[in-house]
Amino acid sequence: MTDKEQWVVWNGSLGVLDMVTIGHIEAREDGRRAYLAPPYGVVGPFSLDELEAQGRIAFGECLVMSRQRWQEDQVELRLEAREKRRAFQFQFRFAESDQEEHRETLNLPTEGALTPSEINAAFRRLAKTAHPDAGGSAEEYRRIAEARDTLLEQFAAAS
Repeated sequence: MTDKEQWVVWNGSLGVLDMVTIGHIEAREDGRRAYLAPPYGVVGPFSLDELEAQGRIAFGECLVMSRQRWQEDQVELRLEAREKRRAFQFQFRFAESDQEEHRETLNLPTEGALTPSEINAAFRRLAKTAHPDAGGSAEEYRRIAEARDTLLEQFAAAS
């Protein structure tokens, strides 16, 4: 392992991909600890032994990994990051009061990111008793269907 070997640093929340080198290595009783070279010198200390053995290590929002591990994992990592960014954008894109009312209608948390599957599951759970054929009222069913449709439309618009 040399200080010239190139590693990949990936920050999925920001969509940042860069090549880095190890800047500083400390030998300790529990193994080698390392820091990345500038401009990523704040990334560390992390276990250099673990990085070399696993090919990848998490540090905060960053992943430091070998080039080979990046080639193997990049599709999954990019998709995961895109979903996190979409959920984050969705959370703040729309008026809080409008979203809050629809979330309350579906008994969903009033804060935090939602996924389409969470929205649909909440709707199905309530539809079992709200539908007129199940003893509910047409008005109540319309209200939960409208809340579901609005939240799903907002999610699609954020994508």
